[in-house]
Amino acid sequence: MDYLRTLGSAAVSTLVQKSGLNLPFSLGAKVASIDGVCSLYDATKREDGSNVSVFEYDFNDASKRNYKPFAKNALRKLRTTRHPDILKFMDAVESETNIYIMTERVRPLEPVLQQWSSRPNREREDWLLWGLHRISVALTFVNDPCASTHGNIHVSSIFISPSGEWKLGGFELCSSTKDESPTLYTLGGTYPNSSSWSSPEVRKSGWSALKEGNPAVADAYALGILLHSVFNPTHPPPATIQPPHPSPPASARGDIPLPLFNVFKRLLNPSGGSRLTPKGFLEVGMAEGGFFSSNKLVQVCSGLDNFALASEADKSQLLRSLKDSASSFPAEFASFKVLPSLVSALEYGGASAAIILPLLIQFGKNVSPEDYPNLILAPLIKLYASPDRAIRMALLEHLPEYVDKLDQKAVSDKIFPQLQTGFTDTVAVIREATVKSISILAPKMSSRVLNNELLRHLAKMQMDPESSIRTNACILIGRLGPTLGYNTKRKMLVPAFVRALKDSFVHARVAGLMAFMATIDCFEMEELATKVIPSVSPALLDKEKIVRDQAFKAVELFISRLSKHAETMPETAAVEAGQEDVPYLAPNTLANSAAGAAGALAGWAISSLGKKLATSDLQTTMATGPAADRPGSTSPTPAGSSLQTPVFDSFSSLTPSSASSSSLGKPSGKGKPMQLGGHKVAAEASSTSWLEEESFDSGGNDGNPWGNEDLIDVNADHDDWSAFETAPPAPSPPKIVEPKPTPSFTRGPLISTPKNLPFHSTPS
Repeated sequence: MDYLRTLGSAAVSTLVQKSGLNLPFSLGAKVASIDGVCSLYDATKREDGSNVSVFEYDFNDASKRNYKPFAKNALRKLRTTRHPDILKFMDAVESETNIYIMTERVRPLEPVLQQWSSRPNREREDWLLWGLHRISVALTFVNDPCASTHGNIHVSSIFISPSGEWKLGGFELCSSTKDESPTLYTLGGTYPNSSSWSSPEVRKSGWSALKEGNPAVADAYALGILLHSVFNPTHPPPATIQPPHPSPPASARGDIPLPLFNVFKRLLNPSGGSRLTPKGFLEVGMAEGGFFSSNKLVQVCSGLDNFALASEADKSQLLRSLKDSASSFPAEFASFKVLPSLVSALEYGGASAAIILPLLIQFGKNVSPEDYPNLILAPLIKLYASPDRAIRMALLEHLPEYVDKLDQKAVSDKIFPQLQTGFTDTVAVIREATVKSISILAPKMSSRVLNNELLRHLAKMQMDPESSIRTNACILIGRLGPTLGYNTKRKMLVPAFVRALKDSFVHARVAGLMAFMATIDCFEMEELATKVIPSVSPALLDKEKIVRDQAFKAVELFISRLSKHAETMPETAAVEAGQEDVPYLAPNTLANSAAGAAGALAGWAISSLGKKLATSDLQTTMATGPAADRPGSTSPTPAGSSLQTPVFDSFSSLTPSSASSSSLGKPSGKGKPMQLGGHKVAAEASSTSWLEEESFDSGGNDGNPWGNEDLIDVNADHDDWSAFETAPPAPSPPKIVEPKPTPSFTRGPLISTPKNLPFHSTPS
């Protein structure tokens, strides 16, 4: 069947192209033939690609040329008659052989009735009554304000919109006594099957009899027959349509609801003057407790249409009704009637916005994936531009329910530009909700937004007056850490978490520690040792126990990670070619206490230098030269070279007893300390090259890493050197040439490394 429809639409398109007509639509598949007078097609509007329907009247066939007046009348009436319950006219194309009328997308009622026949009785009854209510409203409009008779009320003249609403069509016979050439009165009898819904007066005197009297009487009789057809589609027409037109017996009720059956009989009254009109039928149904006023779908439609003008109490009642009955609504009614009405109501904002938005999302669960972007996401994204705080809060609170349907382009280009205004809102609740929403939207954000715009806002959020917002900002950065770019991680993670560690709010400090732990994989081992642990260590002595406990756990985690990494490192660095190995502490010499460590360091330093001198320099004579010819502690050090730390040459001449009584030798009195010669540059560079690195890593180029004050004042002889004046005299050194006075030792580097700590003195 679909194949044949496709062939039919293709043939029509070919004929249209040959005729030279410029159609504002593209014809699709043929849907149905309406009474043999016209054909209904699905189509697409060329201007915007929206779905439409097209009624084609083709006069190429000789048997259909007599239907041309019907087509012209239908086009004229649809153009001039506008009502929400009447088929919406959009455009038309007219030629000698064809007339095309483009309307909103609809489908015939008859196949839909067959689909509803398997539904539960109560649900089906509500839907049918709602449809009859819409047709009654449309007929009342045609009969009273328009003073016209429709004349073509039957199942084939009614169509269903995508929202499930019944739309009145079939205006081929619609006429008024004011028309120049009323089609109904002259050609009504030639329309196919018109006798099946004609009233008794028409059967008796013809269609021209309708010129006199109320224009609604013929439509009222046809409405009664329509009522019987929709409730009893498998039953034959009621016997009252044939003379002498008896009143329908109770056995003829079928599935017609009992409250409606009495009104049904009044619609089929053989006397036109006593017959109930469509307007009267509508009034009876809408009376208190009537079959229309008590209908759930009728109530919802009426409430949604008048939502903007309703009082707050009526709005609340309607929204509660929607919430309670959401699961019982027809799918198309909920998707294309309720949802657009709720979106329209949201634009007004107000206190009801927080209730409407959850309903919008609730109804959206039954929407097909193809329709979800247009019906749900598009209105929600548009609402982010609303300045109403109630709408913004509702959008953020229910974000988890629709975030999966969003794509990266929509989040980065449409939502975030509007969302970021929440970071600077004057209401703290909005700012906090905005921060929390980022963790949900982050996977949908582009790298540009994530690594630039968002982080600038979060940096400001860490200085927010509200402590909870500062804490949540830190937690959010910790969650985002693994997804950030490599350079972004190195630049901002440590400063962001350190700022949290300095926060006055205790939970912000805890959040900073936990963020460090959560992002441990984001740091390289060197950063972990040189940046992270020093930043965390002050928290070990925090005033709050909860912070201290978390800090110890964090440091333990970092040390554990560093220990595992250190096990994979070589015992020593690669030695340059031609350079002897520098002794190091063997594992069995590692100290377990402070005193043991000091002694081990002293012994290691002395034995190392002694071995170095014994193997390389003891066979040479000592010589001195001008101070400018040898590197000193005060000489400027080129970039990339090692600092030359002054080391006294009395190491090689100290006896065991003197070495134990004093660590460094110095002549009695106030003479100058002895210095190693220029040939000791290599040894000094070897023992002090890491000192320079440690000094620079400490944060200053000329400052002491432990402080700005010296622990040893080289100019205070009485204070610093008194212990050396009482030491046993050292053996006379070889005769040397006394060098010119050299500047004082550089302050600071002597104590920046374990090698230069004051040596531990051992009792004789």
